[in-house]
Parts: sequence; structure tokens; C-alpha cells
Amino acid sequence: MIDVIKKTILAGVGAALTTTERAEAALQEMVRQGKLSAADARIIAEKIAEQGRREFEEMSQDLSAKVRSMLDRSDADLRARLAALEERVRVLEANATPPPSRSSEP
Repeated sequence: MIDVIKKTILAGVGAALTTTERAEAALQEMVRQGKLSAADARIIAEKIAEQGRREFEEMSQDLSAKVRSMLDRSDADLRARLAALEERVRVLEANATPPPSRSSEP
């Protein structure tokens, strides 16, 4: 399960990097065509990068909270199952007949 989470996070990072690279390439093309100044392109690129960092941080926090929640539920289920099994063993032991005594053998 941890591997799946790691792969998901890495895929998100890769997607963010690819998107940033594409945005920068598009901005460079606009500068080359004279549609945008280099200073404006730099400002826009910084805003895009900052927004990407914020979104990644929010996603990471949400994912961490969901994983913690899943683990907590799993832990509660495990404790409940363990308690049920302990009770079952207690009942079985209480109802079990003692083994025959060996002192009656020759």
C-alpha cells in the first residue's frame, strides 16, 4: 500500500514538472514572438510555479489525512476482531472438558 502511495505522489510530481515545463516553453514562445515581455513571462512562470507548489502541498496534506484515517479505521477493525476472538477462546476454554487423568493407567 505504501508503494502505491509513493507512486501516486511521484506521478503527481512528474505531472507538475511536465506542466511547468510546458508552461515555460509556451511563455518562451510568446516572448520569442513578441507577444509577451521577458519580465512578464518570468512573473507568470513564478505564479504558475507557486500555484503548483500550493496545490501539491494541499494534495499531500489531503492524502496524508486520508491515509491516517484509513489506518485508524483498519486499526479499530483489527482491535474489534481481536477482542471477538479473545472472547471466543475464553468461551471455548470455559466449556472445554478437562482431559482424562493419567493416574488411572497401569
